[in-house]
Amino acid sequence: KRWLKVRYNILTYHIGEGIRNLFKNKKSTIASLCIMMATMLMFGIFFIIGENINHIMETIEEDQGMQVFIIDEASSKEVQEVRDMISSIDGVASATIYTKQDALDEMKVRLKNNQDVLAGYDEDNNIFPDSVIVKLTDLQKSAEVQEKIRNIEIDGKKYVDPDIRSSDKTINALINIANGIKIITGVLLVLLIAISIFIISNTIKLTVHARRKEISIMKYVGATNSFIRWPFIVEGIIIGIISALLTILIIYGGYTVVVTKILNVFNSINVTVSLLTFADMYKIILVVYMVLGIGIGALGSSISMRKYLEV
Repeated sequence: KRWLKVRYNILTYHIGEGIRNLFKNKKSTIASLCIMMATMLMFGIFFIIGENINHIMETIEEDQGMQVFIIDEASSKEVQEVRDMISSIDGVASATIYTKQDALDEMKVRLKNNQDVLAGYDEDNNIFPDSVIVKLTDLQKSAEVQEKIRNIEIDGKKYVDPDIRSSDKTINALINIANGIKIITGVLLVLLIAISIFIISNTIKLTVHARRKEISIMKYVGATNSFIRWPFIVEGIIIGIISALLTILIIYGGYTVVVTKILNVFNSINVTVSLLTFADMYKIILVVYMVLGIGIGALGSSISMRKYLEV
């Protein structure tokens, strides 16, 4: 019990000293908070953009398909065989036959009051070809899957029209944007973390310098470097946690406003866009920010104290 009480007293001393250090150097503390918040805010913006792009990519993977047209000479059996062969291709999530009649019925629905354009066309006289609607497991395999589909043969004959309808340009553009966002986010995070660690370590140095006599006395009476160092590490951690929480509040408010305006714009032009809500991301944002805040704060403090104590 005595050992636990001693450990508890030491812990409360470290935390208390860390909190007092924040108020003893208010200007330095505010500067560190601002730098940390700027770091997290910039990272948060790119992180949220990246998460939404990944969400859009996943939505497209679920909804986006390519339409593979079958030549007119193919029988119903051969259309089914082509569909089965497409289903067996790696990267294909599903392959569904879209018959000539399905295409004709859909066109009649689209034409609404102008269906007389299709007068004379019926099941026996149909201008539309049979096709297979293909959905992918991974959009990045689109070109590879298309090439395999074009090479499908039944008894040495190809029944697939090489002109496959897909949105390759849109898919490639989204993939390139997603990859670009990931690279920018990574590089930016490294740079901003380095800047934050530098600022915080220098802030802690000012605190250490202001308390140099007190620290010297503590060393003379036998205090270990670890005992001296911990209050300053606690100070850095507290700065990191406060920065993380304040930044999350700023991002929550800003993201909610921006997303609402974006959705209103698209709704006004009858375009459906799916974006993540802040509630969809807050758990991972909270974890990432806490790790960043505590890690940067503790590391910055450790660096400054390591140099000062010459450990």
